[in-house]
Amino acid sequence: MAEETLFSKIIRKEIPADIVYEDGIVTAFRDISAQAPTHILIIPNKVIPTVNDVTQEDEAVLGRLFTVAAKIAKDEGISESGYRLIINCNKDGGQEVSHFHMHILGGRPLGRMLAK
Repeated sequence: MAEETLFSKIIRKEIPADIVYEDGIVTAFRDISAQAPTHILIIPNKVIPTVNDVTQEDEAVLGRLFTVAAKIAKDEGISESGYRLIINCNKDGGQEVSHFHMHILGGRPLGRMLAK
């Protein structure tokens, strides 16, 4: 069984979160440490620790992350001006929670992807 995570507890509603979307496959909620006016995390309801742990069976889940991201961007009013999707993997990639997740950031110009 996969490791218990903070995100697992959000999915089960054991800890509060500002949930903006949920279905049987994914859950999306506002990041409590927002880095942009819109900063939402989309997570699979199944714990997948990192990108390295994705299997062929997870392909439909990953597709759902992207379709939900597009829906949320439209609902949040950032689809036309633009937004960024970020998936981090492991420590050097900036992943802080061992539960695969996608960040949606927007609502202002985001600048370069990486600082020099």
